[in-house]
Amino acid sequence: MVSRNSRQSSLRTAVGVLVALVAIVGTQFLGWEWGSGQLVPTVIGAAVAGIAVAIAANRALS
Repeated sequence: MVSRNSRQSSLRTAVGVLVALVAIVGTQFLGWEWGSGQLVPTVIGAAVAGIAVAIAANRALS
């Protein structure tokens, strides 16, 4: 049986890999650059940062 923490860790790892792949494809093939005023990379970055803060806060409060 897989524990809840193991499943959460696997899910977080999968999400992290997916975000990294989106960042690589975006910068290499779609011309995304930080600080260039483009909306998509800014929205993705802000969303990922928010998720990271929520996970860190959840861990700190547990």
